[in-house]
Amino acid sequence: MDQPVEDADDLRILRTASLTSVLEREIESLILSGALPPGERINEIQLSKRFGTSRGPIREATRSLEGKGLVEVIRNRGVFIRRLTIEEAVEIYDLRSALFGLAGRLLAARMDDRTLDHLTAQLERMDEVAEERDFDTYYPLNLAFHTYLVEQAGNLTLAAEYRAMVKKLHLFRARSLVQGGGLAVSNREHREIVSTLASGDIERAHAACWRHVERAKHRMLAAIEKS
Repeated sequence: MDQPVEDADDLRILRTASLTSVLEREIESLILSGALPPGERINEIQLSKRFGTSRGPIREATRSLEGKGLVEVIRNRGVFIRRLTIEEAVEIYDLRSALFGLAGRLLAARMDDRTLDHLTAQLERMDEVAEERDFDTYYPLNLAFHTYLVEQAGNLTLAAEYRAMVKKLHLFRARSLVQGGGLAVSNREHREIVSTLASGDIERAHAACWRHVERAKHRMLAAIEKS
């Protein structure tokens, strides 16, 4: 007779965990989109009303986001969207360049026509947007290009670590790509990457991918100096 009670408890725990996961994804999306900008305090009451839930699951979700480095808890003040320092952003760029270079090396060794066609289509779409200097449209396309390349490299651990770094860089959305025709410059570098991948030259692909992120870092720093 006790079994139904245990099952009910298990189901309640499962539902709570599932709700927390859903809320975590929703709040993370608000952060990454800029709807919750760096430095802003998370208002649990507003979010609970928005998602139609109590404050408990909201609090649990923000704890998970703290573990991801997207929010920080300031004692006696609340939970705030993290604001990256320049030094932190540079460190992430340096790690990202190493991972992206490795992804290029791995993908060059397993490149196929389907992957090449997909990357080429992405490049053509980004060229169109670059001509219009439309940062808000280019930005997600740019992210999708890099994410696809890394995921096609065939190393799940590499892809997970790379995605985590990129999420943190959302907290430091310097519009460096807009400076001096930067959108077109960025996509020329993308074309260089795809060309080396298509050639199957592992060393050149590694260098092109690493160099692209390094140049992006320098564009970011130059934009900050001008601001």
